[in-house]
Amino acid sequence: MGERPVRQPTSRGGADDRATTVGVVASLLGVTVRTLHHWDEIGLARPSERSAAGYRIYTAEDVARIHRVRVYRDLGVSLEEIARLLDADAEEAARSLLHQRDRLRGRVRELERMAEALERLARARQEGVLLSAREQIDVFGAHWQPSWAARARERWGATRQWAQFAERAANRTAEDWRLVAQRVRALDADLAEAVRTGVAPASTEANALAERHRESMGAYFDCTHSMQVILAQTNVDDPGFRAHYDGIASGLAVWLRDAVNANARAHGVDPENALWE
Repeated sequence: MGERPVRQPTSRGGADDRATTVGVVASLLGVTVRTLHHWDEIGLARPSERSAAGYRIYTAEDVARIHRVRVYRDLGVSLEEIARLLDADAEEAARSLLHQRDRLRGRVRELERMAEALERLARARQEGVLLSAREQIDVFGAHWQPSWAARARERWGATRQWAQFAERAANRTAEDWRLVAQRVRALDADLAEAVRTGVAPASTEANALAERHRESMGAYFDCTHSMQVILAQTNVDDPGFRAHYDGIASGLAVWLRDAVNANARAHGVDPENALWE
């Protein structure tokens, strides 16, 4: 390319034929000196001249090119693509710009989807189940009380398990919840049958039912055997929970607690020392 001309720089920039220092250009166009150095190094916007001391000197034409780079950069165009655009003919430039437009529109749609997902997650952290009261009763049954989610948040809202519950609930539709409810009802029916037929809490059949109960909690949060022990005891101690289980089958709350404890022991957990992990 040959040696660049040496010229004394001026202290002000502008669209004239004066030579301009890198600092003045950076200030004039709202970019950093480091950015201009980088654009020079990759050949995107190189100064035409150098001072006697070797400093970069930009002509009015150089400044105009940098301004074009800045325009495209502000639109999100990559430096590689900008290099092609600066020297492209009108037809090629139009195709490239339309491609960039389509790419940005796709990005906008993706950002909107992400924003909606964040909004749903925030609501789920606050509300638990993102269904109307009527939808909740329709999905979970007439016994369901929509206020239960608010009570659960008041009690466990600061826990990791509530966060997991919200993360899983955020993307669930009414149909998703309906499937969850169907699995719970099937489990309740099998638990009731076990109580009515006198299945022993420490039996193989009871252990299998206790495991199904623990796994069913996975629809809400990760539940260890130790945590399940605490939940099963809560079902006995809390009048509302006990009434729910005993309404399915008389004595079910205590039977399930005993079955969960026996199954926990089989998995190396002492129910007397169970922890909420």
